[in-house]
Amino acid sequence: MEPPADADPRLLDSDVRRSLRSLVPSTADRVAAHLVAVAQLLDTDPEAALEQARAARSLASRIGLVREAAGLAAYAAGAWHEALAELRAERRLTGSAVHIPVMADCQRGLGRPERALELASSEDVRMLDAAGRVEMAIVAAGARRDMGQPEAAVVTLEAAGLDRDQPRPWSARLWYAYADALLATGRRAEAAGWFAAITDIDDGDTDAEERLLALREPPPPPAP
Repeated sequence: MEPPADADPRLLDSDVRRSLRSLVPSTADRVAAHLVAVAQLLDTDPEAALEQARAARSLASRIGLVREAAGLAAYAAGAWHEALAELRAERRLTGSAVHIPVMADCQRGLGRPERALELASSEDVRMLDAAGRVEMAIVAAGARRDMGQPEAAVVTLEAAGLDRDQPRPWSARLWYAYADALLATGRRAEAAGWFAAITDIDDGDTDAEERLLALREPPPPPAP
């Protein structure tokens, strides 16, 4: 597969380019172009991004950043098995645990929430930064809900740190997951309060405002 014409290898991040130095220059340029294409397509056409990532992998399967790109593209495309395989390979090559939350979410996608929780409770979580630990908590809470345990999901998210006084870059995602979990337990008023808090910080990046409006409408009467 050819990379798109506008996928200029010079657009690749310099740190990533350095990771390709073990390749002959022509191959490095080809891989770099494929990786640029992955970045360009990932949000708009994940299937096409995955094809570009596979092409890069076919040329440089021993480079961790290439396997990482393939794993994240597969994840975006919903190819859970492939994403797990690629991110496991990336981890073997680099020793990084940064994508453990993504791997756990893949287990959820495969209908295996118990395995997601095993990853969430593993020693590897200690290697994550604060944002990574929050992401893992969100995935673990989702796994609890997959298992029909919404109250446990609420507790999981409460343990992740929900300070309204000090919003962090990840706060909107965390608060949204918490509000949604509260709603799943029937705690509508509390959920509405958290959706309202999100609208103050997310600049429209979530549908929290729409969720809040829906909650402010009277609930439907019970079925006869």
